[in-house]
Amino acid sequence: MNILHITASPRGGQANSHLLSSRVVERLLARHPGASVTLRALDEDALEHVDAEYALALGSGVDQPGEHGALGRSERLIAELVRADILVIGTPMHNLTVPSTLKAWIDHVVRMHRTMRPSPQGKVGNLPDRPVYIAIASGGWRTGERARQPDFLEPYLRAVLPMIGLKDITVFSMEGMSLGAERAVQAREEALAAVDRHFGLARAA
Repeated sequence: MNILHITASPRGGQANSHLLSSRVVERLLARHPGASVTLRALDEDALEHVDAEYALALGSGVDQPGEHGALGRSERLIAELVRADILVIGTPMHNLTVPSTLKAWIDHVVRMHRTMRPSPQGKVGNLPDRPVYIAIASGGWRTGERARQPDFLEPYLRAVLPMIGLKDITVFSMEGMSLGAERAVQAREEALAAVDRHFGLARAA
């Protein structure tokens, strides 16, 4: 079994989203001791945006695998995703949505005629479904009555990943991380406990 761990915060290992997604990976490894983990740290390996070769290939109506440029990178990232039995994404909220690094990764792996295809009913995913765990950290509240801004992050991921066939999505969230030290500590504890409960590891009170 292979776990693909995508991290998207510019803060790297110090990020709250990294902490939360790493807890998910830890619990998955406890459940699947023989699993391997592939870490794709987008803060360390920034992806180039799609280029003309990529755009022309998509506009041709057929898939045209390439070895160079953005098309080649797209093919390697898709192969990495295809090999994964489980996908874990750790991301902060940036300007109401995903960071640009994560958007670049999405643009590379969500590719017409490769990971999805057109149909009369709309886009159809070509990838077999698998568990996807998304760990989100936000400075303010993004859900519920306390939210004071729209959330284009979680709805976007819940819309774009099924386009390539990934529909089994579970989201964990840390909210209000910039609302004082006390709130940040509480949010971390609550989010990590939610992960533990999900994997049946809740501690007795």
